[in-house]
Amino acid sequence: MFEILAEKLNAVFRLLGNRGKLSEKDIDEAMRQVRLALLEADVNFKVVKDFTGRVKERSIGKEVMESLTPGQQIVKIVNEELVKTLGDGTSSKLVVVSQPPTIIMMVGLQGSGKTTTAAKLALLLKHQGHKPMLVAADNRRPAAIEQLVALGKQLDVPVFAEDPKTSSKDICSHALSNAKKIAATHIIVDTAGRLHIDQELMKELEDVKKVLKPHEVLLVVDAMTGQDAVRVAEEFHAKVDVTGLIMTKMDGDARGGAALSIRWVSGVSIKFIGVGEKVDALEPFYPDRLASRILGMGDVLTFIEKAEKNLDEKKALELQQKIKKNAFTLEDLLDQLKQIKKMGSIGQLAEMIPGMSRAAAQVAPEDQEAQLKKTEAIIQSMTPEERANPSIIGGSRRKRIAQGSGTHTHDINQLLNQFTQMQKIMKMGAAGKLPKNMQGMFGK
Repeated sequence: MFEILAEKLNAVFRLLGNRGKLSEKDIDEAMRQVRLALLEADVNFKVVKDFTGRVKERSIGKEVMESLTPGQQIVKIVNEELVKTLGDGTSSKLVVVSQPPTIIMMVGLQGSGKTTTAAKLALLLKHQGHKPMLVAADNRRPAAIEQLVALGKQLDVPVFAEDPKTSSKDICSHALSNAKKIAATHIIVDTAGRLHIDQELMKELEDVKKVLKPHEVLLVVDAMTGQDAVRVAEEFHAKVDVTGLIMTKMDGDARGGAALSIRWVSGVSIKFIGVGEKVDALEPFYPDRLASRILGMGDVLTFIEKAEKNLDEKKALELQQKIKKNAFTLEDLLDQLKQIKKMGSIGQLAEMIPGMSRAAAQVAPEDQEAQLKKTEAIIQSMTPEERANPSIIGGSRRKRIAQGSGTHTHDINQLLNQFTQMQKIMKMGAAGKLPKNMQGMFGK
């Protein structure tokens, strides 16, 4: 989502880094470029004005003007002020109650992904060792009830649902009693939404809130709607006192301004972000990690968390031994590709690795995924013997593999050449002799 903004900000920082000592005129010009980049990213103009004002005030102080590395100091200041704009992170966690269950009321407009997000949150809590229960209280849209029941069955999470003719207040009242019977630690209530904010919707939500007495009122907003998401957050907060935000579709191609504006304008903290359509694609929100991604610094902590969650530790140890013995095969490569896919899209992963976001931005996400699928198809079209010993793959075998994978012989040649290079690097790494510059050894 932030590729264009990251590229423009980094262009400003590279220019500052080449200047050596900076004058106030240099800083003014840099702030003008930062201001333009933020406005083009659809960041609220009040947020832009306040942000650049804070950065400039700090940048013309001794911290920068007398520094031997002023460019790096400004990057540090921009990073710190971005984190401040996004939130300090202290209020990004769910409320912990002394006597469960924690009652979470989900609100939002239709189309924001509220029902799916309720299920995603339940799965996240389940993975943390809790026992959540979902409540289908959106009686305005029977399809939402059916959707939540189906998701609950898929995730093995209990769902409380009644006839859509039952009032939402009664559904919630009955759900509270049921939650005590099954000893649920969290109650996640999917409330009714509308295509737009109206008095009828707000009155219904206020009535439901009186029955539930929720510990959290989480507003689900679509990041793709831009500044309209900020307006929606302000209006919901004024009516039902929202305690936190969940931003969905953060993996989309919107300019990202809403994410940078919404906390500052509405005063409500972002607690979670949706980063994909899969049921496990919901992440706790960390302002410092998102700021690092925006500045192209990566997000190593999230990358490690994803790896620990998705990668098989036993297989990782086995792979380590194979690499040491120089016994890494195409079968192992195929297995690694499958495990990497569990962690998310290649583009998302590249954003988390310092220095990789710029390179990833130059290749369209669909091209990255297509290349991954092509590599998988080629290896899957090989026999077990060929995967174990690629040196036996001659001309006729290459033609057969190309036909079986729907590719061309030059694709087979390219993969085998890359794999040979990979084996050489692994062999050198095991011997402690990695080359100093490996850039360009892989890919086209």
